[in-house]
Amino acid sequence: MNTSASGVTARGRVVIQKALAADHEVHVAETSRRGHATRLAQGAAAAGADVVAVLGGDGTLNEAANGLAGTDTALAPLPGGSTNVFARTIGIARDPLEATGQLLSSLHRHSYRRIGVGCVNGRRFLFHTGLGFDAAVVARVERRNELKRYAGHPLFVASAFVTWFRHYDHSRPHFAIQIGDELVDGCYFAIVSKTSPYTFLGSRPVVVAPEAGLDSRLSVTAFRTLRFAPVMAAVMSALGSGKVLRRHPRLVHHADVGSLTVLGSGPFPYQVDGDHLGDVDRLDFTYEEDALTIVVP
Repeated sequence: MNTSASGVTARGRVVIQKALAADHEVHVAETSRRGHATRLAQGAAAAGADVVAVLGGDGTLNEAANGLAGTDTALAPLPGGSTNVFARTIGIARDPLEATGQLLSSLHRHSYRRIGVGCVNGRRFLFHTGLGFDAAVVARVERRNELKRYAGHPLFVASAFVTWFRHYDHSRPHFAIQIGDELVDGCYFAIVSKTSPYTFLGSRPVVVAPEAGLDSRLSVTAFRTLRFAPVMAAVMSALGSGKVLRRHPRLVHHADVGSLTVLGSGPFPYQVDGDHLGDVDRLDFTYEEDALTIVVP
């Protein structure tokens, strides 16, 4: 449970705990720093826990998934963040109390599913990794973390425009992507998707790789332009079906990718499941099949 980032009130957390404890043995642990959820999840798996339920945002969920990957302990998301992309993707209610009811029903029915995950430089991800401009926007949003809890979507949109016009280098491409024998050069930013949608704006899904899903390998969408018109056309397409986005001549899209390498022309930023992880010169992606058990509605 991430109480610092959670949008759930203290009373709500007590109600959730009591509901889960009525029929299950429950041990509550609160995260206190970055990376803490990974260590807590690893400890729970080592102790033989059947399920780790995470009340928090996508970043906390990602950390717990990294602690549970390769084990038999299942991961159960409970939405407590500003967007909760993965929880909503698998059909979990946005309201945490309603989601708790779903979780109790799923546990009663033994509704589990084994899925594959993406991995970048040893860090697993559940729904996407963003490179370049996308990650620079996330970094700017994280600087306003307190505001993110209450105005996450407007803050993201505002940060995207500020980053675009003031804080991102448009003068040169930032990296190239090697996929098998093909080199996609001249990239300004890219998204490596494991599931779809990429994110949500309010109740509206943002679709970048419509074919991506729990049972698919990776999808790669690379932008070889930062001209305003084509990028805005791509954004409008992503708010619909995502099909127009993949047909633009300056955008490259690959589906069903097992591995890829990103080579920077200098350091470039990246983010994993909405968490900014800094600047790198190289990223190596792989798809890890049958890596994680999740509880599904």
